[in-house]
Amino acid sequence: MAHVAAWKKDIVQELKDLVGSYKTVAIVRVDDIPGIQLMQMRAKLRDRMRFKVAKKSLIRIALEDLKGEKEGIDELSNTVDGQAAVLGTDLNPFTLFKILKDNMQPMAAKGGEKAPFDIVVPAGETSFPPGPIVGEFGKAGIPAAIVKGKVVIKKDITPVKQGGVISRDLAQMLAKLEILPFNAGIQLGGAWEDGQFYVPTDLDIDMDAYRQNLTVATQMAFNLAVYTAYMTPQTAVPLLAKARSEALNLAVYAGIMNDDSKELILSKAYGNMLALAGLMTAEANDDDLKALLGSATAASAAAPVEEAAAPAEAAPPKEEEEEAPSEEEAAAGLGALFG
Repeated sequence: MAHVAAWKKDIVQELKDLVGSYKTVAIVRVDDIPGIQLMQMRAKLRDRMRFKVAKKSLIRIALEDLKGEKEGIDELSNTVDGQAAVLGTDLNPFTLFKILKDNMQPMAAKGGEKAPFDIVVPAGETSFPPGPIVGEFGKAGIPAAIVKGKVVIKKDITPVKQGGVISRDLAQMLAKLEILPFNAGIQLGGAWEDGQFYVPTDLDIDMDAYRQNLTVATQMAFNLAVYTAYMTPQTAVPLLAKARSEALNLAVYAGIMNDDSKELILSKAYGNMLALAGLMTAEANDDDLKALLGSATAASAAAPVEEAAAPAEAAPPKEEEEEAPSEEEAAAGLGALFG
């Protein structure tokens, strides 16, 4: 049996302890992050998460050892790639993904990398004085010239398309033009929470669209509850208002006299009287009716008083305005759906 170095056993145990201490476990990559920047990120995120960089083989061993304790945790092994680390946190995976994404920083190309998208260099003046830099632009495939004492890029150009290799010469010129095609940061490979495995595409949620969908769903549910008379603390007031309006309409049309309906009933009777008088011949009406008909507008003489207004579509009762939830809180709510 091959001897296993003690330090390897110690690292595997540290990884297992980290995985066992948190509700959410993730595999992240820390490739191409400058050492100083990585230290700054660790310090910034220390109060919310902890991670440990280790060899890929040791990470896989630790995950394999824990699959009996945490169902599905070994699925994370498939996301171990590059310079990997195990990350533990009590945040849900959606919030974790957003925090890591928000902490990404633009980074210049070094040369030899594949372009993550079509890199476009726009036409226009640059801040460089005339000199050898015009030749450097040309060597990188960027057409430049001196115009009125300034170095000008003559036209929009795409020196490398998505997936193409960025040459060292082009990388140097892109950096001088402050075109930074990459993002430096901790990249999530996969996450696990309570037996559920997530990949980054599962977690990359448009929070504005998600919030809008929740708002629309809430409004539709509220209207459905009101029109099916489903009583809740939120629908009680609109339902009582709707019931009162319908009861008042019924009292008016049934001629049931009470303090609320009497003015509407008398107004309706008065309007009907004027409408009937308007249909009579002039000789059939006395002087009082003629005076009333003459002063009434054509609209009031031709139609009865409007019915008691039917209730408008119920709207949620107004409450004191609350501060809109932050994107992290929204992400936390989304994570709860999968808990």
